Amino acid sequence: MTQADRPVLHLESVSRVHGHGAAEVHALRGVDLKVHPGELVAVMGPSGSGKSTLLTLAGGLDTPTGGRVLVEGVVLGDLSRKKQAQVRRRAVGYVFQDYNLIPALTAAENIALPRELDGVSARAARREALAALEELGIAELADRFPDDMSGGQQQRVAIARALIGDRRLVLADEPTGALDSTTGETVLSVLRARCDAGAAAMMVTHEARHAAWADRVVFLRDGRMVDETANQTAAGLLVTAATNSVKGGGAE
Repeated sequence: MTQADRPVLHLESVSRVHGHGAAEVHALRGVDLKVHPGELVAVMGPSGSGKSTLLTLAGGLDTPTGGRVLVEGVVLGDLSRKKQAQVRRRAVGYVFQDYNLIPALTAAENIALPRELDGVSARAARREALAALEELGIAELADRFPDDMSGGQQQRVAIARALIGDRRLVLADEPTGALDSTTGETVLSVLRARCDAGAAAMMVTHEARHAAWADRVVFLRDGRMVDETANQTAAGLLVTAATNSVKGGGAE
C-alpha cells in the first residue's frame, strides 16, 4: 500500500466499555472505519449512540477497550503518552463541543499555541494563526480574550486552532452547533476545502444538510456502525428514516 492509498485514520474493530459489572456500558462495539486523504466523513446517530466516543478514540484522547486506532499507519496504543501528545499536536486537529480555549490567552495566542509547542517561532506561529482567523472571517478577534467573545465566536476560534498547520486529520464534534446557518455554511466550506487539499476529516453532526457536505455518512446506533452511504442525496433520507425508527441507547 502506497502512502497515498493508506488511510489517515483507521479504526480496526474498536470497542470501548465504561464501568464494570452491572454498571458496564458499551459505548462502542467493534467499529471498523477508514478515512482516506481528501475525504470528509460525517458521523450521525441518536443521542447516546457513541458518536463523541468515536471521536475521542480517533484523536487519541481515550484508549479503546478492544481493537486498534491507527493515525497515518501508526498504532496510537503502541506510543508513549509523550509520543501520543506529539501526534495530536502535529497531525490531528480537534474541535471540541466545549471549545477548550485557554481564558488567559487571546484568540491568536490560543490558535498559535500548538505550533509553538512544536518549536515554531512565536512570530511564525502568530502569522499562521492570523491566516487561520482570516480564513474563517474572524480576523478582528485576534487580540480578544475568550470571555469577550460570543459562543459562536469562540467556536470559530476553536475551529481555526484545529486547522492551523499541516493537520492531516481533523476531528470535529458538532462544529456548527453554536453558529447561525450562514456562518455554519462558511465553516463547512473551509473544512471541505481542507479535505479537497488532501486532509482527512471526521465530523459529528445531527443535521442532514451539514452531512451533505461529506463524501460519506456513517450512522451509529447503540455503539455499532449500522449504516453507511456515499450518496449525498440519500444521506438525508437515511438519517430521517433511521432517526424515526431508533431511539436512545448507550453512551454518547
